[in-house]
Amino acid sequence: MELLRVEHLSRYYGEGPAQVKALDDVSFSVEKGEFVAIMGPSGSGKSTLMHLLGGVDKPTAGHVWLQGTDLYKLDENALAIFRRRQIGLVYQFYNLLPVLNVRENLTLPLLLDGRNVNKNQLEQLAQILGIQDRMNHLPHQLSGGQQQRVSIGRALITSPALLLADEPTGNLDSKNSAEVMALLRYFHEKKGQTLLVITHDERIACQADRLITVEDGHIAQDEAVRP
Repeated sequence: MELLRVEHLSRYYGEGPAQVKALDDVSFSVEKGEFVAIMGPSGSGKSTLMHLLGGVDKPTAGHVWLQGTDLYKLDENALAIFRRRQIGLVYQFYNLLPVLNVRENLTLPLLLDGRNVNKNQLEQLAQILGIQDRMNHLPHQLSGGQQQRVSIGRALITSPALLLADEPTGNLDSKNSAEVMALLRYFHEKKGQTLLVITHDERIACQADRLITVEDGHIAQDEAVRP
């Protein structure tokens, strides 16, 4: 079943001869439960694509449908609510709030949405992430790998339709990178989470079901990695 559909998506910056086409006429779709890796060199447009898929930037042209909703036909308030409920975002540099402890960072999306925290769900998530003994720690008291685990948990706490991860291992050593990718695969394989990972690392891309390669703002290749 189709979860995400992208049609003729473009993002241009500037005008005239100085105009930069960061993303130019990109179209593809993603099935529910699929794990897609998006690769490309620096400046290829892959991060611009993620920002548009995540509803944090507006396209110059084109459409993004998630579960049948056209993101950019929503007004600002409706888009913020939809994004908070349906899209989980994981960034390279964690983006945790430094004044909140682990428990507060994890549950923030629920509280912003006016929803109650299910303590059993929270405890189970913390256990899967391996941070159950760090719940009262502040971000600066955690290792990079632990901070990224919290970031993943925060993105998943609302049970989003789509999890977007932008270079999730880019700031980690090889051991923590492997552990973070094992967690993402766990949520994909065991929980059926639809997952898009932006990466420049071929070792990560090879773990996906499908690889989309972006070059100069266009899709250069779209191929199955695993049957």
